[in-house]
Amino acid sequence: MTSHTRVVALRQPDEVDDPLTAVLRSGARRLLAQAVEAEAEAFLAEMSGLRLPDGRERLVRHGYGPERLVQTGIGPVPVRRVKLRDRGAASEAERIRFTSALLPRWARRTRSLDALLPILYLRGVSMGDFQEALTALLGPEAPNLSPAVIGRLRDEWQSDYTRWQRRDLSARHYVYCWADGVYLQARMEPQA
Repeated sequence: MTSHTRVVALRQPDEVDDPLTAVLRSGARRLLAQAVEAEAEAFLAEMSGLRLPDGRERLVRHGYGPERLVQTGIGPVPVRRVKLRDRGAASEAERIRFTSALLPRWARRTRSLDALLPILYLRGVSMGDFQEALTALLGPEAPNLSPAVIGRLRDEWQSDYTRWQRRDLSARHYVYCWADGVYLQARMEPQA
């Protein structure tokens, strides 16, 4: 059954219709899902020798975590984390856990985006303007980048910088060269 309508959806002034970005996001979503699946399968294969006393496998798939958006350089990409269950752990300390190297448990942004934020801050983008600047780059669904979040990140960057300044350099030997010079371009032809 087909529906005919005369309603035409109008593009909003702040909305960018970019089919290439839409294709990239859907491709990124599929690739990430496949990579996380392969990572979980490899972990299960590595642990396949672990068995319960009745012969069943100790580690089994246990569905997926809730879908969440991860901010990337091409905008938000929805992802779901694979869950594995350890059926043979007697205590919490003995439990075998699967943690994806591609998709850390609480990641909300890619590392490349985390590296971009301090550069924008150092280049003079104010904390209140981050949302607007990143909306232009990442699309209107750029979550977790409010002025309060940027302020918290700025405090973390400051503590990292303070720790870096106070690091102990006595265990290493540094070699350096100091060169100083003046370059004069002398004219050897006679002046007329």
